[in-house]
This record gives sequence, structure tokens and C-alpha cells, in this order.
Amino acid sequence: MSGYINAPTSISYKSLENNGYILSSFQYKDLIMPNKNYKFVRDMLSHPLTRNDLGYEVGSSNYIGKSPYYFLRAKALQSYSYLPDITSETALPIMPNAFIDKKLIKGDLLISKDSNIGETVILDKDYPNYMVSSAIYRLPISENKYYLFAFSKHSFFREHLDAMVPKGATIRHAKTFFLDCKIPFPNKNKHTTIKYIELLTQAIINKEIAIRKRYHAILDLIEEELMLNQNKEKYKFNFPTINEIDEIGRFDTNLYRNEFKEVDHLIKNYSNGSQTIFDYGFTLSRGQNLQVSNIGPSIYSDEKHANFYTLMLPKFLSKYGTVDKVEYLGNPNPLKTLKRGDLIFGAEGFEKGRSIVVIEEKENTITNIHGITIQQEEHDIIKAIFIKCCLDYMRNKGLIDLFAVGGNGGSLAQKYWASIHFPKFPRKKQEEISKLYHTKITPNAATCTILDFLDRDSKFNNLAGVVELDKSIKKIFFIMFSPYIK
Repeated sequence: MSGYINAPTSISYKSLENNGYILSSFQYKDLIMPNKNYKFVRDMLSHPLTRNDLGYEVGSSNYIGKSPYYFLRAKALQSYSYLPDITSETALPIMPNAFIDKKLIKGDLLISKDSNIGETVILDKDYPNYMVSSAIYRLPISENKYYLFAFSKHSFFREHLDAMVPKGATIRHAKTFFLDCKIPFPNKNKHTTIKYIELLTQAIINKEIAIRKRYHAILDLIEEELMLNQNKEKYKFNFPTINEIDEIGRFDTNLYRNEFKEVDHLIKNYSNGSQTIFDYGFTLSRGQNLQVSNIGPSIYSDEKHANFYTLMLPKFLSKYGTVDKVEYLGNPNPLKTLKRGDLIFGAEGFEKGRSIVVIEEKENTITNIHGITIQQEEHDIIKAIFIKCCLDYMRNKGLIDLFAVGGNGGSLAQKYWASIHFPKFPRKKQEEISKLYHTKITPNAATCTILDFLDRDSKFNNLAGVVELDKSIKKIFFIMFSPYIK
């Protein structure tokens, strides 16, 4: 038995017969249910799946540089409840004559059957110029839509589906196995409990959308402040001079590109000046080396145990400055821990540039060597958040990728940080930006009812920062699924 999946130690001849005499173990694994009251996904649909519910392929010959029409790939379905910001990885512009209008509207529930199998999203708006690939189904469901969506995001749904999909192939195909996944239903107070779950699910979606809006508001504030407060010197692209090459010390770099120089000039030409991260009072160091040769044997766990370290890995950081997942590490040695006001910066790979600020003092929290720890002696939260937001701005503009060197996504080594300049925004502007990421506010749902919960929660969302919104999402998810609904 592993997680929510039970693998029987023996099977009956009847079950063997029912499965066409197939001896593959995945045919006999089953989900551990809290009770016998459940429905299959297929029983929750308004009609059986048809070819019209599945997307289409357009072929690479129809991919073009620019177009008002897009081909949505399975990669677009991620851990978020909604479709994240569209990138070249998640959606491709296509020839207008290849576009097939699937009439994607707000509230549509999409599920991936290939690649990231079982990942689901619910559309937060209409997508009139988008079509989905043949790896995606639109589930025809009208009743209990948010209830089904909530459980599709739980790990036991993914584990159940994973157990049913044959292993061995490089790209696995779930076909319509997800229709046979079980969705638990309450034993009593069915209507009230379902309504309760659906409200909490809608609250999570609203908060995730609010996080995305805060992130873009931060980028817009930085851009606006820079654009409105430039010195008189106008930008003009020039090929690198001998002095410039001598200062940088290398030819094979992106720092001579127009894409880099234009944004770099915008920052350095800011009327209040700019400075390096070291001038701001920060120091850089690598995270803890977790190799056995360095710290000895360790125990890794997905569950918290007494005296274990909380492991905050760069690969689990979101673009918004939140943590999607943490792991725990048992080790008897005194390891390098994080303090309030520290930043973790993912310095390697294709997702490099993601960062997070340690807002609260967390005992025994560490990161690994793949992250750069940005520290300051004064533990100034506002300044730390401002630096984090500037790094987000640079990443969004492509500068982090241009600074990086090496293959497999590249690496932004510590020795290159002296070349990175940060604008010297006034303290008041730093505070304005900081509040979008972190605002001290505590949700008060003690007196909420089913009738007014979403309205009151919306007021909290309007005031909360990214950190508080993320904390409330994790708390709601815990309330929903721990323990199982009875």
C-alpha cells in the first residue's frame, strides 16, 4: 500500500476473468476510500464524452510567429486552478485557417489525458481565440462542477488515475481512464456539505486569481516608476566598445544584446540612481550542501517530524513568490538555516529567477545548493521584498536569462551579481510595492455563513498580499480535505 492506493496481495479467479485474464498489477489496484459512498467521474457528467469534447491537433506546419489564434497545449494545465499566463511553452500562435472554435467559456472544466495526466483547470474567463490540443478533454458537467474540480486537485485523484494508466512508455496516455476515478460523497448532510466544499473551492480560485493580479500589479508599479522618472539621456543601441568588453571580460555573453541593454539602461538611467545588491546591504551565499559527503546520511520525508528541517527547494517556488511544496529532512548536524528577511533565489535551470522572501522566522528552515541565499544583517522585510520584486521584474523582462551562462537553462553564478543593478526607489515607493506582496492581515471566518462567506472573503482578498493569500489557500485546502469528509 502506498499513499491512497491499495495493491492486493492476492486476486480471485473471478476478478482475473473480469479483467480479460490480464495479470498486470495496475488492473487490480484500487483507491482507498473513506466510505462506500462515491460516484465515478463518468456518472457526474451531463452526457457521455464525445469526440466534440476532445481537442484537435493542427500540426506543426500551422505554427507561426504571430497570430490572433492560439493552440493550447497540455502544458498549460498546471497546479493552479486556472490557466496561468500564456507563454510560448503553453500556447502557440497558429494559422487562422487551422483554428477550430471550441467556444471555450468561463467555467469550462478542462482535463489533460496525456503528458501531465489528470491535471485540471477551470477557466476564469472566456477564451474565444483559443483551441485545445487533442491531449485535453472539456468535461461536460453542470451539477457539482466545483465539487468535482476540488477533488480532482487532491492527490488521491491523481494517484488513482496514475495507478490505472499503463507504465513503461516515455509519454503516458490516460485515454479516458479518468472517467473511472472515484469521487467520494458525504454520508450525511449531503447538500450542505457539497455546497460547503464548492464555496471553499471557489474561494481558492478567487485567491489564486488575486495572487496573479498582485504579481502583475507589482511589475506594473516598477515599470511605471522607472518610465516616469528617467534622466534626459535617451537610449540608443551601440555595439560593445573595447572598454565594455574589458569590463565584462568575455565575448560569449548576452549582455551586448539590444534586449538586455534597453532594460539595463531603463534601470541605470532612473533619476534616483541605481546600485548593486551589495550596495543595498545584502550578501550572497549558496544554500546548504545536502550531499552525504558534506552532511552525512539524511532522512527525507513528505511529513513533518520533530527536530526535522523544513526543506524549501528552489524547484518548488512559484513565479509569484510562494511555495508549492515543502519537504522535510532529518539530519543530526547544525545546518545553515534561513532567517527573517532572507531571500531564496533559484539560480539554475529553466525556471531560474524564481524567489521568495522569508517573512516569518521559521525554525530549522533550509534550502539546498541549487538556490542562492540573499541575506542582510538588518532583516528589513520591506527592502527584502523590494529586491525580490525587482528580481521578478528582471525575470519577466528576460534579464535573468540573459545574465545566466551555461546549458540546460543556464546558471546565474554569484560572480555575475556585481553587474546586476537595482533602482534606488524611494522608501515610500518600496513600501507601496511591498504591500502587494505582504500585508499584515488575518482572515476572520469564524462568524461567516454559507450565504455571506464569498462576499466577506472577497473583502479579505482585496486587502491581502500574495503571502497572506497563499497562506489562506493552504489553510482552506487543509480544512477541506483533513480529515476526509464524513
